[in-house]
Amino acid sequence: MISIRRATPDDASTVHGLIYELAEHQGQAWAITVSVPALQRMLTSPEIAYLIAERDGQAIGYVSWLERISFWSGEDYLHLDDLYVSAAERGRGVGEQLMRAAAEAANGKVIRWEVAESNAAAQRFYTRIGAALVSKKIGRWQPK
Repeated sequence: MISIRRATPDDASTVHGLIYELAEHQGQAWAITVSVPALQRMLTSPEIAYLIAERDGQAIGYVSWLERISFWSGEDYLHLDDLYVSAAERGRGVGEQLMRAAAEAANGKVIRWEVAESNAAAQRFYTRIGAALVSKKIGRWQPK
């Protein structure tokens, strides 16, 4: 049985481990610089949500988002940051359960996210649950 719950600051170490697993899966473990204490602070913020999926008390995945406002529509939306399911649990419906939980939390608001062009499996998953995928290049700039 899968349970899904909102992470609390007490879960910061678990959250850090899951984020690191995702980064390793994507070959980007080097990019993880957030600390457990920073995550503890972040998990107290009302505009940040992090849901953990658990099986038998063990964390097996998560979905996280930030609440934002669109200048185009003037409406709030959820900007999905990450969706991750551990390798042993993929294909068992955990990702869909996490996305449905996010949809419930969105309460009718739009949910937006990015997915790598090379991540065909994720694109198939998102299309299967009814998401529309729009091509877009993502800019990243860190001025010195």
